[in-house]
Amino acid sequence: MENPIVGARRADWRSYAVALVITTAIFATALYASNYFNERRIAEIRTTQDNISIDILSLETQFDLLAEHSCRDISENSVLSKEIRPLAERLSYLETQRSVDESELLRLKRYYSLLQIKDLLLMKKVATKCSLKPVFILYFYSNEGDCKDCENQGYALTALSEKYPQLRIYSFDYNLDISALQTLLSINDVENKLPALSINDKMYYGFRNIQDIEKVLPQLATLDKAASSTRKSAR
Repeated sequence: MENPIVGARRADWRSYAVALVITTAIFATALYASNYFNERRIAEIRTTQDNISIDILSLETQFDLLAEHSCRDISENSVLSKEIRPLAERLSYLETQRSVDESELLRLKRYYSLLQIKDLLLMKKVATKCSLKPVFILYFYSNEGDCKDCENQGYALTALSEKYPQLRIYSFDYNLDISALQTLLSINDVENKLPALSINDKMYYGFRNIQDIEKVLPQLATLDKAASSTRKSAR
């Protein structure tokens, strides 16, 4: 007859072995799933980066094309504003991803900032040449954790651009090391008191809600009327 103690030990050993197998299987499955989703996330980020690079090349080509267009073509086709906005959204998405290559993200942000400056200069030339009166807002922010109101300011400006699609808002990372951006900061006398808005060549510091901006930009009412007329004529 088998010793009860020996039998109990064998039963314990089997239980331990089964538990070890189950634990190993769970760990392996979790590791596989984690690696799988990480690889998918990295692939998604790389795809986004590639798409941004293509968008940037497309925008640069459009700059050259628009520079040669007639006033009628440019006034009827606000191409760059529509193209730059989703590009900004993609970059904002990349900034929230842990797996993104920081050096690549910085390169894309630098490139995007240069595109915005080029668009700003182009539209100022177009305004002079074609007697247009575009409305600009320059937004300077920081995402280094030293600007508590920058996120809310970004949300307010996004809502403002949705309310007035013809409004041109240019956003710049104050800390980005680009000579062209540093020149822009110098020209506008932008101080390191963020968030900061340049409206009608005047600086405003601290958070400004939609109503605040509408008060200092009466031209927005004209944009709103133009948009309403366009919607009515389209019906």
